[in-house]
Amino acid sequence: MHILRTIDKNAERWLLLTFYVMLVITMAVEVIRRELFAYSSIWGEEIVRYSFIYLAWIGAAAAVKERAHIRIDVLMHYLGPRPKALLYIFGDLVMFVVAIVALYWSFETVLVSAKFGSVSHGLRISMVWFLMAVPAGFALMVWRLLQSFLRDWRSLRDGTPVFEGDKLFD
Repeated sequence: MHILRTIDKNAERWLLLTFYVMLVITMAVEVIRRELFAYSSIWGEEIVRYSFIYLAWIGAAAAVKERAHIRIDVLMHYLGPRPKALLYIFGDLVMFVVAIVALYWSFETVLVSAKFGSVSHGLRISMVWFLMAVPAGFALMVWRLLQSFLRDWRSLRDGTPVFEGDKLFD
């Protein structure tokens, strides 16, 4: 159970760190190769591009977890704990429906790519691995939205303040 809790707590951080390091190292190697040896590879640009795509989608899921997406919360300051929890629950439910629909349609793209066997130009790896960034991101979002919904439901039930994430400005 401890391992699962640790993964649940840090999964996005570890994945973001992995893809970010891969992106930075590959980009640095490609710049050095281009400037010093006047040679660059096709695969380097692809690794950077797909690492960035994974970063974006995993980052979106991490933002759901931390409630860090941009929002207009002027009215939230005037609400008590229960109405605030209800509003957050409503927002989570709307986002959940959108994420489920997007997960379905993004997975459809992966299935089409698998069916026709498309591969990347430089790495010659199945495009399924790269296209999976979108459904993987939405699946993580769905999981984090379910956790958020349960957390907000407990706050509503107990009358405690709802989790609002870190504030950029106060």
